[in-house]
Amino acid sequence: MGHVAVRANPGAFPAGDRPESPAGNMGVLTGSPLLSSASYPNFAGKHAEEAMFTPADFATYLRRAGALDSYQAPAGVVWCYQRSLYNHVLQAEGLKSPGRQGALHGLLLLPSTGGRVGLLGQFGMGAPAAAAALEELAAMGSSAFVSVGTAGSLQRDLNIGDLVLCEAAVRDEGVSHHYLPPAKLAPAEAGMTAAVGAALRQASVPFRAGTSWTIDTPYRETVAEARHYQAEGVLCVEMEAAALFAVAEVRGLQVSSAFAISDSLADLVWNPQFHGPQIQTGLITLYEAAVSALQAANQDTGTS
Repeated sequence: MGHVAVRANPGAFPAGDRPESPAGNMGVLTGSPLLSSASYPNFAGKHAEEAMFTPADFATYLRRAGALDSYQAPAGVVWCYQRSLYNHVLQAEGLKSPGRQGALHGLLLLPSTGGRVGLLGQFGMGAPAAAAALEELAAMGSSAFVSVGTAGSLQRDLNIGDLVLCEAAVRDEGVSHHYLPPAKLAPAEAGMTAAVGAALRQASVPFRAGTSWTIDTPYRETVAEARHYQAEGVLCVEMEAAALFAVAEVRGLQVSSAFAISDSLADLVWNPQFHGPQIQTGLITLYEAAVSALQAANQDTGTS
């Protein structure tokens, strides 16, 4: 996504008031100043309960309504949050914008891949929108996804325009907790993540692999949190990865996430550079690697 952050008031959490209890059953690192017990979701035992309706039910509804009469599910989908990248792909592929938004209307099949890979854009941003779109596209027949977006750096040696391949994400958003029991991290799906890394190496593109901090409240990223995750070695902060990885684990999907660094919190002061040319270059590079990885996965599975 287009990561947004502001510097919070350092006095919002006075020195003696920050939670310093050990992680307990949260599975976080020893000494982490995180809450010791989970109270979310609010309904105890939720993970063992069946959902009232499923993405498959929604797909059935759309078919009955005639909304999927001409729909062709690509084997793989590249997720695109930035309009600049979306427009670049449209021009390169000779496609026109559908003009409507949503997981169904924003999905375009790429002629250069024979329609086997799709481009998803114009569906919103953040964990709830990304998770809902992933659920719906999977229910309609797609099974492999690469999310390409931007992130804010937490490390001083990770510069604007650098590329990050996400291996795991800190679950500081709400979506993942409705899919999985409490834990600090949501791990990336290994196969698709390895495929994207291989595509980047094949193209001789440098990148960093590591952990991201997923949070769905960009205007409540605090200095204390940034300092904490920086000390733990977390590379960057964004809004979707943990949710996507959680859905992927529950649904058995291949999902990878990669970012171009668009802003920095490494010095505990927000430094936005969203419109720098190196950002667009990085996004295009990640997009091309994503398409290559999805095509390779398509060939490996023998999907036509």
